[in-house]
Order: sequence, then structure tokens, then C-alpha cells
Amino acid sequence: MHNRPTQVLLNVGHAIDHMFLLIFATAVTTIAKEFGLTHWEDLMPYSAAAFLFFGLGALPAGKLGDHWGRRSMMILFFVGIGAASLLVAATQSPLQMALALGLLGIFASIYHPVGIPMLLQGSKKPGWTIGVNGFSGNLGVALAAAITGFLVAHFGWRMAFAVPGIISIACGIAFALVSHTEVAPPAKRKPTQVQLPTNLLARVFLVMTLAATSGSLLFNFSTNGNYELLHERFAEISGDPVKLGLLLAVVYAVASCAQLVVGRLIDRFSLKPLYLAVLLLQIPFLAFAANAGGWTLYLLQILFMITIFGAIPFTDAMIVRYVDDRMRSRVSGMRLAVSFGASSLAVWLLGPVVKQSGFGTLLMAMAAISVVTFLVVTQLPDMRAAEVPQAAD
Repeated sequence: MHNRPTQVLLNVGHAIDHMFLLIFATAVTTIAKEFGLTHWEDLMPYSAAAFLFFGLGALPAGKLGDHWGRRSMMILFFVGIGAASLLVAATQSPLQMALALGLLGIFASIYHPVGIPMLLQGSKKPGWTIGVNGFSGNLGVALAAAITGFLVAHFGWRMAFAVPGIISIACGIAFALVSHTEVAPPAKRKPTQVQLPTNLLARVFLVMTLAATSGSLLFNFSTNGNYELLHERFAEISGDPVKLGLLLAVVYAVASCAQLVVGRLIDRFSLKPLYLAVLLLQIPFLAFAANAGGWTLYLLQILFMITIFGAIPFTDAMIVRYVDDRMRSRVSGMRLAVSFGASSLAVWLLGPVVKQSGFGTLLMAMAAISVVTFLVVTQLPDMRAAEVPQAAD
């Protein structure tokens, strides 16, 4: 187990990771105007590189985490993403923005395959640990909405990147000071649990990857589009970016609590029925939101974000339950490279789809994705029957 300051900073790192990836989405309207673009939808595709490298970079990040060391990689994460954010703040054109955001995505790719396995090392209640970590990550989504809205309104969009960047570098220095040096990288340690048969492990990995990919599509469509969705359909607040940001922050803060509940349930019950129940709730909430507006939309937005966030802990829980710690970063990296890499398409498509067909079409497409995810997860093996025994120390 890690000391408390290390655990806290690992959870803060998750918040930083998600916050930094969504600053652009919250400030995109303001940035587009400064860069001379008429519509925010025209600038949105320039952020796709960040999410593409966020996914593709997970593969080498996971390999380095297992073979070089997770502590060293986390220091690189904090300092690197902070420096990249400062670079974004200095950009002067859409192309420069795309390149700087791509670099930010590379450093952002480190956290999930490295930080989460590091946090889970020796955890007695992995479901709860994942839930708290997920809650922290999604608070970062909430902070992106609230803090970015405030900084953009009072200090400009560049400060919305610069201030968090400086904070992240400070966190990296603190992490280097408080975290213990690793005796050996994970790949060189003794095994801690018995592995599943190859065919069953391959099936779990396939289902997990497909479900994570569709879940990531929903996450990217919603978190990158929610601000503009409220702006378009909630006339009472559409002219006040601070109020809009705060209301969206409430959505994410409330939805984040779902991960705490799900994390607690994962430690007590089988994964498959829990996962299916959460996915089943996504479908009607997204479908009803397609034609809603005002406070009705806001309520439905809270509900569908609860189910989208609530589905997130399951893939990490499967990795913890069925993959030995010596190779968790690599398995996570492979899964994330596919799911996050494919879901970067959501960011690239968001602006053109909304511009061409509107948010109603987008939300119905998201409901259809939820149906597909539900069908995929029905193929997951019975978790109770496939429980993995712990190896003797």
C-alpha cells in the first residue's frame, strides 16, 4: 500500500488528466472567435489529435509502466501535461493549437495505464478504490467546466490552460518528494494471482475492449458536447458562461457520485448483472434528451451522465480481478489504445455532426451506442463462476 499523500496525488492526477482534456471543449467558442472562425464546430475537429494520441499513447505508456517503473512515469505525466498545457496557452492559430493539444494528449495517455494500476497495488477493496479514483477523475471534468468558465470570463482562455498547467507541474514535484522509490518495476516482481485460461482471458479482453470503446465514445460525445448542448437549449442561461459552467459542473459532480456507489457494489456483487443494469438505464435517458430543452433537458443530462460515468469502473475492475499486477499496465495500455484511439473519432465528428444534423441526432446515436454496448456485455462470462483465486505470497 502507498502512503496517504501518494494515494491523494494519484487521485488528483486522474482529475488533472480529465480536466486538461476538456478545457478546450469548454473554451472552444471563445478560442474560435479569437482565431477568426465563425462557428465553434469548425474548430472542434482540431482537438481530435489530443484524443487520438491519448489512446495510442496508452500502449507504450503501459509497457514503460511495467518495465521502467510506474513512479517515474507518473512524475513524467504531471510535469509533461503541465508543460504541454502552457504550450497550448501560447498558440496563435488552429494548426498550432492542434499540434499543442496532440502533445498534451501524449502526456495525458500515461495516467490510465500507469496511475490506476499503481493506485490498486495491494488494495484490499479494489472496487471502492476504483470508485474513489473514478469520482476524482470526473470531478476533474466538473472542474474543467467551472474553472474554465470562470477563467475565460475574467482572464481569457489562455489563462484557462496556463493556471492548471502550473498546478500540475507543482503536483509532479510533490509526487517525486512523497512517493517511495520502487524496489523493482512491476514486470520483475513475483506473481500475486493465478491467471485465467487463455481462451477465457481472450474472451474477457475482447468484451472489455469493445465495451470500453463504446463507453469511451459516449464519454467523449457527452463531455465534449454538453457545454454547447446547454448553451443551445437552455435559453435562460445561454448568455452567461460562468453560470453555464457552474450548472454543468453540478451535472458532473452529481454524476461522479455514481462511481462511488458502483465501486462499493463491485466489491460485493458479480460484475455482469451490475454492468448490464447501468447500461440498460442509459438508453431511455439519452433518447428522451434528444427532444428536450430547458430544465427538463438539464434533469435528463444529469441522469444520462450518471449512467455514463457509472459504467466507467467496470473495465478497470475486470483487469484487477483477472490480470496479475505484473502486467496490468500493459493490458490496460492495449485496451486503452483501442478504446480511446477509436473513441477519438467522437471528438472529430462532434462538430460536423451537430452542425449538419443537430444535437437531437447526436443523442439518438448515443442511445443506439448504448444498445450495442448492452448486447456486447451480455457475452461476458459469468464473473462468479470465473472468479480468480489469489496466489499464495
